[in-house]
Amino acid sequence: MRIIKLELQPILVALRRHKLIASLLAILVAFTCAVVCNVAFMIQQRVMSTQLSSGIAEHQLIAIQSVTLDPSANQVVRHQEDVSALRTISGIESAAAVDTLPLDENDNAQGTCASEQALLRAAQAQAIVGNCAQVSVYDGSPGMVKTLGLHLLAGRDFHLDEFVSGSQLDPPVAIITRALAKKLYPNGDALGETLYTDPDKPIRIVGIVDNVLRPSLHGSHGNYDSMFWPQYPDQSVVTYVISVATQNRAWVLKRVSTALYQLDANRILGRPRAFAQVRASYFQNDESMIGLLVCSALGLLLVSALGITGLSNFWVQQRMRTVGIRRALGATRMDILRYFQIENFIIVSFGVVFGILMGIGLNLLLMVHFEVSKLPLWYLALGAVALWILGQLAALAPALRASKLSPVAATRNI
Repeated sequence: MRIIKLELQPILVALRRHKLIASLLAILVAFTCAVVCNVAFMIQQRVMSTQLSSGIAEHQLIAIQSVTLDPSANQVVRHQEDVSALRTISGIESAAAVDTLPLDENDNAQGTCASEQALLRAAQAQAIVGNCAQVSVYDGSPGMVKTLGLHLLAGRDFHLDEFVSGSQLDPPVAIITRALAKKLYPNGDALGETLYTDPDKPIRIVGIVDNVLRPSLHGSHGNYDSMFWPQYPDQSVVTYVISVATQNRAWVLKRVSTALYQLDANRILGRPRAFAQVRASYFQNDESMIGLLVCSALGLLLVSALGITGLSNFWVQQRMRTVGIRRALGATRMDILRYFQIENFIIVSFGVVFGILMGIGLNLLLMVHFEVSKLPLWYLALGAVALWILGQLAALAPALRASKLSPVAATRNI
């Protein structure tokens, strides 16, 4: 430590003589620290979102969308007939008609509260307050819970006489996810409680299932606020979801469209898709963004490393006489190496300090304009350590070259 203290004074004197170059390098390090820390956090957030569990038996599910072209058709009857026909296909374990699926982006969200009073307060405030939440509602025909593979934690499945027809009718009962139950009823058991989407239409909770993702993700919070209603889809557009064993998937995919066209050719059918394709389609943009962010972060780190290496090479060339004189006065190779490494560490440290402050400010801007979560401070700490290591490694080769110069060679080249 005493040796390092003795070397600090000439290092600081040298830095004052090269203020511009040292400042530019410190600014580069600060910018890299601020951006890379935030980019790393955004990458981690996006990677986590792509790995979220859907809460359904996605490896067994096939989905196909049907659009009936006959405006006079009874859509509820049409869907019931289609589901019955699908269940007769060999290899299909169960089938149901639903209005939407997790991650298919067709989100039917409704403000839902744990009491009528909370619903009225939310209406007056025109915001989600108290024991209320913005909930994604899944409508489906009998067999929806079984087909989706929902894990029932408490309560029961819907009874047949609880299903209603028509989008204007709210069913008397609902099944909600564990996350929604905890949010609406944090101090008690939600099973058997009554929730409200409309002041005059109480809905009793008859079942609680494990968490199920919403059709569209909502940042880092509320992604599992989902509710299931015993309500026959009655629109011309419907999604048929089918549960099949993995070994039967190829067989079923070839026969689903044929079976539905035989019942009614006056319709448009989408391509049957395994749920894995639905998931991949939803996260396609996220995966592209992850790749772009990774390339940006690596590019910035590379630029910083090249900047540090270039500056170190420049200063070695500028100080050849100084190195030769110090070597002639008895300085060892380790003394010369340590000199340049300490000098680099000081410059990078100034950049890191300002980079941490810039990183916090950048995160605040992202939180306001892009709904990014708060950046954990340990990301900044890791970023600082990474840049210190990067700086030392980048300056190592020029410093080693300077330390290997003999006194005669160093003074001869000036």
